[in-house]
Amino acid sequence: MKTSPNTIITKDGVSLYYKDWGPKDGPVVTLSHGWPLSADSWENQAFFLANHGFRVVAHDRRGHGRSSQPWDGNDMDHYADDLAAVIEALDLRDVSMFGFSTGGGEVARYVGRHGTSRVARIGLISAVPPLMVQTPDNPGGLPVKVFDDIRAAFVENRSKLFRDIPSGPFYNFNRPGATLDPGLVEFWWAQGMQGGFKNTYDSIKAFSETDFREDLKKFDRPTLIVHGSDDQVVPIDAAGRASKTLVPHAVLKVYEGAPHGLTDTHKDRLNRDMLEFLQS
Repeated sequence: MKTSPNTIITKDGVSLYYKDWGPKDGPVVTLSHGWPLSADSWENQAFFLANHGFRVVAHDRRGHGRSSQPWDGNDMDHYADDLAAVIEALDLRDVSMFGFSTGGGEVARYVGRHGTSRVARIGLISAVPPLMVQTPDNPGGLPVKVFDDIRAAFVENRSKLFRDIPSGPFYNFNRPGATLDPGLVEFWWAQGMQGGFKNTYDSIKAFSETDFREDLKKFDRPTLIVHGSDDQVVPIDAAGRASKTLVPHAVLKVYEGAPHGLTDTHKDRLNRDMLEFLQS
């Protein structure tokens, strides 16, 4: 149910904020953001694509950004259903869906739960599928201790964690010779701190432990996978390359030396690649 120009209310009463940029009669692109950010994290791509004639819709995930902060439902099934609620409320069709990091999981689970009748293309950017955590049948994943440590640091001092991540592994500012960009760090921190404490805490489990392998097998639309070879947050072998194996028709573009946050560090290249994909 749509209640205002920038808000949609889901069936379980969650208020979702969304942006709707560009010409309303243009080809539709949706952008699903990463943890613990908001639709603002996509602003470089949204501005670029809207200026190239695309209608760009990006919502703040439940519990993130300007959306409401429900106590329950902070999981991938609800995230995917929320994306469906936005698409259906705005009656979007022939949608090219892009998901960054956690947002890639949201897009994959959308396909798994809702199919591709409204979907034209799919893009996974530094995305978490197929499965981040290490399990007996996913030995290449990250040990659960990695995520336990993030949860512990989160509870200890969420604000500090939300500065440590972007000033270190997210943008690879911890690599030798790298120059830290304070503006990017503060922008990341501001988005993260706008999200709900419980929501962004629960989302760590959602992005790390959700198994998207069966969802990926349902991808039957042109698919673009973009991943940095030096992604310290979502390693390429367990993510981008593994997703390519499960979606053989996908085009995998590896950005050599790029970090997880390539939507900012490699924005010009990514913008060009997304536009080329959309126009193909």
